Amino acid sequence: MKFRFTSRLVLAVIASAIACPAIAADATWPLLDTNQVLERTCFQTGKPWSENGDLRSDVAIVYGIDAGLPERIATWRDHGYRIHVMTGVAWGEYQDYLYGRFDGINHEDEAQMDRNGNKIGHGGDVYYMCPGTNYGKFLCVGVQRALDAGAEAIHLEEPEFWDRAGYSEGFKREWKSYYHEDWQPPHSSVDARWRTGKLKYFLYRRALQQVFDYVQAYNQKTGRHVRCYVPTHSLLNYAQWCIVSPESSLANLKGCDGYIAQVWTGTSREPNRYQGEVRSRTFETAFLEYGAMQNLVRATGRSVWYLNDPIEDNPDHDWTDYRRNWESTLVASLFQPEVSQYEVAPWPERVFGGHYPRSAPPDQRQAMPPAYATELQTVINTLNDLKQPQVAWDCGTTGFGVLVSDSLMFQRGEPTPSDPHLGNLYGLLMPLLKHGLPVAPVQLETVTVPHALDKQRVLFLSYDGQKPLSPEVHAPLAKWVKKGGVLVFCDKDADPYLQVRDWWNSDGKHYSTPRQHLFEELGLKDDIAAGEFHRVGKGGLIWLRERPAQFSMSPAGADRIVAAAKLAAQSIGMDWREKNYLLLRRGPYVIASGLDESIAGEPRVLSGRYVNLFDSTLNVQTNLVITPGSRQFCLDLNAAQNGKTHLLASACKAVPQESKSGQLSFTVEGVANTPAIVLLETAQAPASVTLAGNKLDTFAYSAKEHLLWIHFDNASVPRELSVQF
Repeated sequence: MKFRFTSRLVLAVIASAIACPAIAADATWPLLDTNQVLERTCFQTGKPWSENGDLRSDVAIVYGIDAGLPERIATWRDHGYRIHVMTGVAWGEYQDYLYGRFDGINHEDEAQMDRNGNKIGHGGDVYYMCPGTNYGKFLCVGVQRALDAGAEAIHLEEPEFWDRAGYSEGFKREWKSYYHEDWQPPHSSVDARWRTGKLKYFLYRRALQQVFDYVQAYNQKTGRHVRCYVPTHSLLNYAQWCIVSPESSLANLKGCDGYIAQVWTGTSREPNRYQGEVRSRTFETAFLEYGAMQNLVRATGRSVWYLNDPIEDNPDHDWTDYRRNWESTLVASLFQPEVSQYEVAPWPERVFGGHYPRSAPPDQRQAMPPAYATELQTVINTLNDLKQPQVAWDCGTTGFGVLVSDSLMFQRGEPTPSDPHLGNLYGLLMPLLKHGLPVAPVQLETVTVPHALDKQRVLFLSYDGQKPLSPEVHAPLAKWVKKGGVLVFCDKDADPYLQVRDWWNSDGKHYSTPRQHLFEELGLKDDIAAGEFHRVGKGGLIWLRERPAQFSMSPAGADRIVAAAKLAAQSIGMDWREKNYLLLRRGPYVIASGLDESIAGEPRVLSGRYVNLFDSTLNVQTNLVITPGSRQFCLDLNAAQNGKTHLLASACKAVPQESKSGQLSFTVEGVANTPAIVLLETAQAPASVTLAGNKLDTFAYSAKEHLLWIHFDNASVPRELSVQF
């Protein structure tokens, strides 16, 4: 069941069944919103309900499967939230399993271990695990606690196996069972490193399937429909941080309903190299990370939430830094119009209750600035409205992608790791994005899914730093080319990992590189001229005979990628456009980002009437100027106003109530002691405004704009806000 596709009729029935009564001035029962069934927004928390955590999202994801879980769940359910449960699949407070209290077997040798014999931990005796066959059974015990407490969905987060791990006795046993040969130290050869990655990739997929099978059996027994999700970092980030995770293979898990794309400031500020300069490019990296995560659900019908974090795990930044980088990741997430579900914060208590930077003396640490608290809540509530049928791009040429494989994670360790800055990937992606092309990472493993490549006209691909995990991907790629696509292949056949034992040189195949098998499918030979367009059916191929990381090392390298993209486009009759910005309209919302390190040109200027949702005052501006480095999330008033009195934006949850003649009423609730603002369209000036029965004087009306701004302090109890005309 996909709640976001619930019909209007069903929503009407639900609304009738659980409609809120009129809210009295001293109301204390939960704020109810019939649209919560859509699960548009969520957050995760390991704490009971508190005023600092009361974000009024549709879903509270309660963290942990310990004995205190039912009590924590009850506090959030009592305040009107839908309940999901999340726990770590790679690590947690799992000492009962570790020390044998679960099954009588000591499992300390399943802790991930590096080559020096050090356990890889998350603090104390909380270790990243090499999951044995009993580990999934242990997780099921905690999951049952969540099921008994009425959880509507289970999230098993971050199936992570560190690249430097692979030396524990538990891993050696799994190697023997999987490969039927003695373990080899991962650093001893490229073949051992490759096989180590493939085994790690398998082990967490197995553990997840054990738990998902358990939940499905529970559903069959009880008639319930508890869903299963995997919150996971992007493939790009896991590869850059040297972690192996199941990623696209999760699509093959039975009972997997979707994912949370764990992309945030902490992952996206990771430096990468473009035009020879290594530095953080938060917006661009986030844009590509979110695009990679969309691969996990594209053409599958599953759902994905996009995570944002108003701060991040590193507590040593200040609020200005957090705010700037959050705006960059938030805007990047909005450039994926197929996604309209969001995790708006992990650990909201550390956002609204924290003091930063922690590196400063205690008396110099600052609480969240009031303007940022207002901005955050305005955006959080606006995200409930991002499923819009009308979408329009203003950008460079669309239809470009770069193929990425999960095997990107298998070549990151000794003895010959791939480029430390992942230039073999960013060297292809970044030049296109910096020229205003909304390029998408495209998952190689999913090209076998029907229609997976329908939106792509030009694809870049390299087998340097990654390899195809099966030959089956080449036939649909060749078919796509022959139907009119262009493949730009960037490779010098120089990667040492071409020598590993795998399908292209085993079981009767004798290719020296998987590229040769692909070219064979295309009807091409190794002697074709480099850098030229070679016609294949209605499409074609361009072969750049260089290692792709080289394209990240100089401006000339980036120019070569852009030139190849332009040649590919023109060869199949595509219009070629370059821009120094990206702009996307989603219904009445405008999302824009100015690009630095881009082409020269005047800033893009939009004339009209806009409300900047990053502006805590929600004032009207007549020009929207997109300069290099600027991030914009705006409401276009000319598109949003319809001549009727209605809500346009709010820094609180504002649920319309049945109103009397001459009166408009909402139930409002937000994070306690933060400044709220409500923006309404109305053709009439209000006679009075009341909150919980008390008269408010903190409002302003513009007869010219037909806009009413109401200011008050949020409270974490539902109150009636009424406007009398």
